[in-house]
Amino acid sequence: MNTITYSIGDSLYLNITNRCTNKCSFCIRYKTKLFNSKHELWLTSEPTTEEIIESIGDPRKYKEIVFCGYGEPLIRLDEVKKVSKWLKDNGAFVRVDTNGHANLIHGRNILPELKGLIDAISISLNAENNELYEKICHPDFGAKTFDDIISFIKEAKKYIPGVEITAVNIPDINIEASKKIADELGVNFRVRTFYEQDYIR
Repeated sequence: MNTITYSIGDSLYLNITNRCTNKCSFCIRYKTKLFNSKHELWLTSEPTTEEIIESIGDPRKYKEIVFCGYGEPLIRLDEVKKVSKWLKDNGAFVRVDTNGHANLIHGRNILPELKGLIDAISISLNAENNELYEKICHPDFGAKTFDDIISFIKEAKKYIPGVEITAVNIPDINIEASKKIADELGVNFRVRTFYEQDYIR
């Protein structure tokens, strides 16, 4: 059975696609179809906007609603915008967890379209240069993807109130180097702990 929404603590997560433009070596999706051993996040079909909204219920019950599942949510940009509009109209705080490829995916700067709809965006960086990013994340867009993500982060600051970059704490990733990039860009930084069974963000 498809899991569209799942809660952790006081946050509700929206799982809207399995598609992704990265093939990260550490990604939980390649290890199990069950998240936290109970949420079946591997979708057999992508939910419609209506199905996503129906599965949320009352968004005011949660501290935040987060687009984050087994794929890259901004691949489904139209659905993210429509659901976010409904969420904002109903008093929700909305966050998107993304790999930062959306402008590459859609061939345009999509960030102005998220203004007023998204309160916070969390961008997985996981590297400090193109070479390491390609080695760890295996992006569909090739060797210059890292540079495009940096540009995406800079643009995000113009339209979204809360911007952070994250890095997973594994030996291949230099956490201090990633934090330095965040400091230079003037955005928040968060380390994501890597642990398979309890991998929640």
